[in-house]
Amino acid sequence: MKKVLITGAAGFLGSHLCDRFIKEGFHVIGMDNLITGDLKNIAHLFPLERFEFHHHDVSTFVHLEGKLDYILHFASPASPIDYLKIPIETLKVGSLGTLNLLGLAKQKNARILVASTSEVYGDPLVHPQNEEYYGNVSPIGPRGVYDEAKRFMESITMAYHRYHGLETRIVRIFNTYGTRMRLNDGRVVPAFMGQALRGEDLTVFGDGSQTRSFCYIDDQVEGIYRLLFSDYAEPVNIGNPHETTIKEFAEEIIALTGTDQKIIYKPLPKDDPLQRQPDITRAKEILGWEPKVSRSDGLKIVYDYFKSLSPEELQRKEHRNFTS
Repeated sequence: MKKVLITGAAGFLGSHLCDRFIKEGFHVIGMDNLITGDLKNIAHLFPLERFEFHHHDVSTFVHLEGKLDYILHFASPASPIDYLKIPIETLKVGSLGTLNLLGLAKQKNARILVASTSEVYGDPLVHPQNEEYYGNVSPIGPRGVYDEAKRFMESITMAYHRYHGLETRIVRIFNTYGTRMRLNDGRVVPAFMGQALRGEDLTVFGDGSQTRSFCYIDDQVEGIYRLLFSDYAEPVNIGNPHETTIKEFAEEIIALTGTDQKIIYKPLPKDDPLQRQPDITRAKEILGWEPKVSRSDGLKIVYDYFKSLSPEELQRKEHRNFTS
């Protein structure tokens, strides 16, 4: 039986990846320090013999007994509300954590896929963003702790690939949404839905003309899965190229939820990207992948999920008491 280590296993994306690899017949080792992840996301896997969980911070030395075939490195805060609170941990997991897992992959002769992000493009001067674009990132801005951690992740991964001949894969993930997102996550899908469910006005930062492209979780997982088993080592964008403005998206959420809240506008945070749309030509050509789930269908599923949360979960503002 093939063994896969998935870091960030108790997070939104990591937990869905655990499900997929269990479904595909793998022995899954989940690892998470639970600073932003939640065990409830993987609680349904604990009774399974083919699943094991390690409560561990990959920024420190990572050791596992026995053989290991694949590593998926998804450990990292992924929303501004998190990585602005824990900037040092964010930098450490992208740098030291990646270094530790590349070392483990080399020791075990395992193939490793690392989770990069569309944020490596920063506030882009090229639209849509393709993998050849080097980005427009401020290394000392407040968002730089996440953006530069991921850019370093890509650099050291390619260095291990070129110098050690390690089998590596790099996925650049664009805005993804789905069940198990936290309502207080800070990203726009749960933020708008949480506000709508609580009867609050929807908060748009800036004038709402900035764009995003939203990929449903099942499509994202399928793209990652195909990339892992491809023969391609360069970065690949995985996202949905269907672009919308944030103002249009807020109106979409109001229509979906049947609420009559107003849209209120606040200043745009520093270095917040004005455009985000993936060029997925490479994913289509190399992986035969493109998204299948429409935004309207995906949002209905997520809205039903958020509606099922308890009143306590709906009102919760803080996820963890962060300490650096």
